[in-house]
Amino acid sequence: MPSSELHPKPSYGAPYYMKNYPVASRRAWIIRHAMTLGTVAIIAVYAAFIQWVWGWQSVVSLWSGAGWTSALVALALLLGTYVLRTWRIYDYFPKETGGHFGTLLRLVQVHNLLNVMLPFRTGEASFPLLMRREFDVPLARGTSALLVMRLFDLHALLAAAGTGLALQTGKVWAWALWLLFLLLPALAFALRGHAFRLFAKVLPVKAGKLLDEVEAGLPFDAGAFARAWGATLVNWFTKIAVLAWVLGLLGGLSIAPSFGGALGGELSSVLPVHAPAGVGTYPAGITAGALAFGGDAGRQALEELGQAAVNTHLLVIVSSLVGTALSLFAARPKKGE
Repeated sequence: MPSSELHPKPSYGAPYYMKNYPVASRRAWIIRHAMTLGTVAIIAVYAAFIQWVWGWQSVVSLWSGAGWTSALVALALLLGTYVLRTWRIYDYFPKETGGHFGTLLRLVQVHNLLNVMLPFRTGEASFPLLMRREFDVPLARGTSALLVMRLFDLHALLAAAGTGLALQTGKVWAWALWLLFLLLPALAFALRGHAFRLFAKVLPVKAGKLLDEVEAGLPFDAGAFARAWGATLVNWFTKIAVLAWVLGLLGGLSIAPSFGGALGGELSSVLPVHAPAGVGTYPAGITAGALAFGGDAGRQALEELGQAAVNTHLLVIVSSLVGTALSLFAARPKKGE
């Protein structure tokens, strides 16, 4: 008798493969579309969150008095800043992201939503992780590039707010100081070689690798720096101007308090006290910024400012939701998906 008959091989039969192949296929599909599924989940959670906190009906009614045309213009301009922000990263990583602008736009929107949703700016950690997953960018380079871009963002944010102060004072010295502050990144980039050599001498040897990673996150040359810096300035000047316009429209604020309120709201999202979705902290930041820049502290004025702050915060949240939803249609699947 053949040995194969004495010791027959186990046979799982057709049902075994029919049961397990679909499971493996579903797992592979979920892995490939993890970011899309996560995006849809975030949008659903945020939509439910807005309904729970404010109610969509109240959100819609808040803009009726200001006019829907103004609301749509403000929303379109904020959506434009997301596209510009994506282009900055697209230009920063041309080899890795080339031909996949839509996928990168979706990644940027998911990262932005996580930043808005999570407290203590913990959503920032998603950027290098997503860049590694979608475009095979090393974690160290993605993290260092994010650090450089955030320094750009902070500078541009302060420069945009400084425009409001300069406009309010109207003095030559105010514009001179503003211009000097505006040019600081260009000066720092020109002196980067001297700065890194000095840091290499002062810092411990173990910090050398970290210093190299930070240097690798800088733009490659003056042209790349100029594009990244210019895109950052246009992005933040547009966003702060839009938010200041909305605050002035809804709260009756003058130029300086409007810019101060816009700055205060955006800065509040960077601080450790930033609440999930900025509930409470973002409107409070707007109020504090407007008052610091000369806003009226009277009771009636504060009530109007509070309403305008909440409306502006809702505009930022809704723009994030709409941008993320639209990015799903812009993304193209990679080859093999």
